[in-house]
Amino acid sequence: MLRFLRGFVLPEAACEAPDSSSRYESLFKKLDLNEDGRVDIAELQAGLKALGIPLGDDAEKKIFKAGDTNQDGKLDIEEFMNYLKDHEKKMKLAFKSLDKNNDGRIEASEVVQSLKILGIDISIRQAEKILQSIDADGTMSVDWNEWRDHFLFNPATDIQEIVRYWKHSTVLDIGDSLTIPDEFTEEEKKTGQWWRQLLAGGVAGAVSRTGTAPLDRLKVMMQVHGSKSKMNIAGGLQQMVKEGGVRSLWRGNGVNVVKIAPETAIKFWAYEQYKKMFLNEDGKVGTVERFISGSLAGATAQTSIYPMEVLKTRLAVGKTGQYAGMFDCAKKILRREGVKAFYKGYIPNILGIIPYAGIDLAVYEALKKRWLEKYATDSANPGVLVLLGCGTMSSTCGQLASYPLALIRTRMQAQAMVEGGPQLNMVGLFQRIIAKEGFFGLYRGIAPNFMKVLPAVSISYVVYEKMKENLGIA
Repeated sequence: MLRFLRGFVLPEAACEAPDSSSRYESLFKKLDLNEDGRVDIAELQAGLKALGIPLGDDAEKKIFKAGDTNQDGKLDIEEFMNYLKDHEKKMKLAFKSLDKNNDGRIEASEVVQSLKILGIDISIRQAEKILQSIDADGTMSVDWNEWRDHFLFNPATDIQEIVRYWKHSTVLDIGDSLTIPDEFTEEEKKTGQWWRQLLAGGVAGAVSRTGTAPLDRLKVMMQVHGSKSKMNIAGGLQQMVKEGGVRSLWRGNGVNVVKIAPETAIKFWAYEQYKKMFLNEDGKVGTVERFISGSLAGATAQTSIYPMEVLKTRLAVGKTGQYAGMFDCAKKILRREGVKAFYKGYIPNILGIIPYAGIDLAVYEALKKRWLEKYATDSANPGVLVLLGCGTMSSTCGQLASYPLALIRTRMQAQAMVEGGPQLNMVGLFQRIIAKEGFFGLYRGIAPNFMKVLPAVSISYVVYEKMKENLGIA
């Protein structure tokens, strides 16, 4: 893309000219398709697409919003040039932040060093791949002209935004909430984009969980009752419909949806507080510290909303008419078993955060590195499908690792109403499952759990994109 941009969009003579005005005038003429002296959003999109550098609606709208100072819906030559000159200054600062030895060129070792400060660890080979996508003359280093031309139409304003290509987003809601919270830039915090993203993610999660609720309830039923009735997927669904009708397939989903808002808010707040404890001398947080902060934030959020987890399990396992609703269920548990019942299974639940978040992050990083090494020839931006695939696979691996602890948690939450025997602790329940059901007894219900991953990811992504559009998230 850069060679095309330098060769056609910015002619060689223009690239070498000391005055940037001539370059921008030439570029403006290329984009002004109807030659009326002004460029609207449609012309910007069509012009960039024709020049082989489509950025996507979000980036193009962000450019337009920043450049259209008189808000008349069009960019004139003055607005266009002012935007690019201002953007060039910001890109110069980003370039200097990477050019550690101030020799006017960015090398692979400097990319590794700079990203490490931002909490992102990559190898020299991966850094070379990133530079390859920017390097126009094949020197395996990037000078200011190459850097400027590559990011000329990228609305990112600093190096932190540029590396956010590979942000590991938690927008993909697959029903479990043990992932490390999202990172937000200072700009997103100042402009209010952060709460819009959290709101969009929350709505996407609610719709996704509701759409896959029957499989989630089936998973809980198989975890609790599977050893007694040898329940399979088809038989379990038939049994639930026969016992309580089609509506019973969504039993417990209300609590599962309601807990999204407080859990997300507490996790986000706690993550920001824990990160402050791990700031280094440069005011940055490293990868390990981010992982620890995220795990502690997850534990804090889970502790706060854990009684709702118990209510969800009790409602899902309960029979028709046993509970009138969430509040009735809470009152009956409190009256019969006391306050401690609301924290049954808490220990295995908290312990499950470590393998889930750790493996989720490790697998994602491994997939990211693999992609950068093999496929990042023209751009370090992986695109939506790659991010969706990597996020889904890493979350699935995290679930697989923490599933035995999740099963023991569910059994402990429900054993007072179904086991009828002694109330076993985590170790006792683990030993009993191994003795009676064998190792695979720890993975009962995992089939419907995996079955819901693909539809859950698809639903949450589609709804999130629609919410972003409605909320005006760039």
